Amino acid sequence: MPSSLTWQHNLKKTESSFFNVDKQETTPRNKEWLEERFNQIWSLFFSDEEKKDVSIRWKGRWKNKFGHITRKKGRAEIAINALFQDLRVPEDIIKLTIAHEIVHYMHGFHSHLPRKFSHPHKGGIVDKELIRRGFGYAVKKEKEWIKTDWSPIYKSLMPHKTRRPQPRRQFTLFSFLRSRVREEEP
Repeated sequence: MPSSLTWQHNLKKTESSFFNVDKQETTPRNKEWLEERFNQIWSLFFSDEEKKDVSIRWKGRWKNKFGHITRKKGRAEIAINALFQDLRVPEDIIKLTIAHEIVHYMHGFHSHLPRKFSHPHKGGIVDKELIRRGFGYAVKKEKEWIKTDWSPIYKSLMPHKTRRPQPRRQFTLFSFLRSRVREEEP
């Protein structure tokens, strides 16, 4: 089988077991767990891409960023939101985030590969590549999950970061005049 079809063949064989539909997970999400998922995703869906000097780790506690890729000392580093270690975050969301960052890597952003695009998200290139590689289900699931589930999870994990609405102050003619009188008092 040609190497360009390897990931497509692997997708057909593993799609049903790869995406955890309604599966309850109990394994702790530590560094080893993350590295295992990273290697699994690369070998199943990106085996046609060269993997060179790239690592992955949990990092940050972000509300609006699920992951990123950087280059440090000649190595690419993928960082996945550390809040995703919480078991309420579906494993599919983590796998999609890993795949998303691998797409950036293969497009030449923070990797040794030549840059293929001027901007990392220009024209929806990442989602198009993810869908082409069999992540269409997860892309759709992620959009729904962000709308319905992420905010309550984030608020429960980071209560000190969430704003509490301030009561609206009622201004009346009387309160306005009273404040003016106080300003004029010596």
